[in-house]
Amino acid sequence: MHYSPYITISREEWAKRRDDAVLHFENDLYKLQGLNEPLTSEEILQVYLPLARLLNLHVSAAQQLHATTSRFLDNHAHKVPYIIGIAGSVAVGKSTTARVLQRLLSAYPNHPRVDLVTTDGFLYPNRVLEQKGLMNRKGFPESYDIRRLIQFLANVKSGMEKVAAPIYSHLEYDVMPEELQWIASPDIVIVEGINVLQVRARKQREPAVFVSDFFDFSIYVHAEEKNLREWYITRFESLRSTAFQDPHSYFHRYAHLSDEETVAMATRIWNEINRPNLEQNIEPTRYRASLILEKGSHHFVQSIQLRKT
Repeated sequence: MHYSPYITISREEWAKRRDDAVLHFENDLYKLQGLNEPLTSEEILQVYLPLARLLNLHVSAAQQLHATTSRFLDNHAHKVPYIIGIAGSVAVGKSTTARVLQRLLSAYPNHPRVDLVTTDGFLYPNRVLEQKGLMNRKGFPESYDIRRLIQFLANVKSGMEKVAAPIYSHLEYDVMPEELQWIASPDIVIVEGINVLQVRARKQREPAVFVSDFFDFSIYVHAEEKNLREWYITRFESLRSTAFQDPHSYFHRYAHLSDEETVAMATRIWNEINRPNLEQNIEPTRYRASLILEKGSHHFVQSIQLRKT
């Protein structure tokens, strides 16, 4: 008999686990999907509604435990947010997953306030990356201000009423120093980023604390490398004719490439930066997740792996 820490569930079986109540989301589809990431009503009904139901059960249980503990201690300590981490490669669709879950989870009456934070804002500014010689390793673990990210999560998890997160501009390809996202007493916080499940011990003797230590539940969005490469190149091609056309875009230099040059450049970036990061840092963290969404070549989830509890 083959033993595994995960239960593997087919898409068809998973779809049966959704809520009977119909949540109205059709008008939000175009807002939720990412560039070149197809999102259909069927995908939401069969994959994301069951996942939202499961997460709601976990959040409800955590809320009940908090109430029980408060009664035990005879105090009324402020509840702390439930934190969900979402990890996975560039171009796999993490952002779409995060937005859909934010939309669905906020429809439940026991946790209407759901905030979404991306770890892009915790990248070091470009000037710092240039000083450290890390511009070509942007997205690798060492390119993040991990201390600032951990302090942010510690403040959120301590119940602090208002916490600020830095904002990243994909247009300018840099952190926006004058802009902040304020997180004010949410019920749930979704933290999305390629390396949020990464563990890398510090050299100093102080106890090591990792980003994932603050997660109550974690999700890894997985796809085969060949599919990820294809999706990345397709997205790069789309950006060439849209966002890259903006003179203020960091990547405006690629706006006038030919079709062949665009594919060649995207392939080069994938092979030199994204694939090494995937193989060395992202993919090895897959089995640290509470749940794994397995995507097929069509960009849709085909099976789910849920960690046994």
